[in-house]
Amino acid sequence: MEEEKKFKSGYVAILGRPNVGKSTLLNSLLGTKVAIVTDKPQTTRHRIVGVKHMKDAQIVFLDTPGIHKEKFELNRYMNEIAFSVIPDADVILFLIDSREGLTEADRKILERIGEERRKDSKVIVVLNKIDGVKKEELLPLIDRISKEFPFVNDIVPISATRGTNLDRLLDLIVKYLPEGPKYYEEHMVTDQPLEQFIAEIIREKIMLLTREEVPHATTVQVVNIQPGDRNPNMLVIDADIIVEKDSQKAIIIGKGGQRLKKIGQLAREELEQLLNKKVYLRLWVKVKEDWRSRPEQLRGLGYSY
Repeated sequence: MEEEKKFKSGYVAILGRPNVGKSTLLNSLLGTKVAIVTDKPQTTRHRIVGVKHMKDAQIVFLDTPGIHKEKFELNRYMNEIAFSVIPDADVILFLIDSREGLTEADRKILERIGEERRKDSKVIVVLNKIDGVKKEELLPLIDRISKEFPFVNDIVPISATRGTNLDRLLDLIVKYLPEGPKYYEEHMVTDQPLEQFIAEIIREKIMLLTREEVPHATTVQVVNIQPGDRNPNMLVIDADIIVEKDSQKAIIIGKGGQRLKKIGQLAREELEQLLNKKVYLRLWVKVKEDWRSRPEQLRGLGYSY
């Protein structure tokens, strides 16, 4: 008689520099959107939990902000959030942009992972964006990582956007997970509060429609969510877009209010699709000078450990 498979579960941290595809990978592995994605660095600011439910396993992914130089208090917060998941993880996925190879910043992060991980945890280096690299260029990169970082258990080339090799990556993750219980109910894909999820969708649209310093100097705070008076299946959402300067406020609003209108339209359309409800979204733009550098402002805006 064939032995019944024992259920496996555990925490899988996703780390890497900004813009290497961590949130895209998370969304692809889950088959649904739980983390916002743009082509701009530092899009992710919080630790995002995503839960993958499988027949014989439950994987709890911890998506983290890209690790980068600390210019503001916000940057320090983001780096601390990223590094804080290392000791808790059963498996650590370290993403590298294979088009750029192994950078000095990658080396420093990998060294820290080697120092701070639990000795029973497993480390998988994930070479992302292989659709932009020739196969013969990957072999020397794989060889270099293997020699420099002997604690790395596996190196897996993937394309998160195209889904290439994601099955193999999932198989490896499950192989390395310990036996354990289901941490989350079947219907749960993320533990993000609704307010944070909505705020992140709005912020994603701001990042897509603005440039230079504006997207990085912007945050969003949802101040009210309630059912519609006439339509209980409608959500009425009030949100503040916070910037640091009047000039940034003017850019967000745009000529004749057109950019703010577009941000609201795109956010509303996606929220309706994701929440399966009609949404009435009201946005206000407010200035909080130097909020990224002030710990008390950060805490008030939801950036707390």
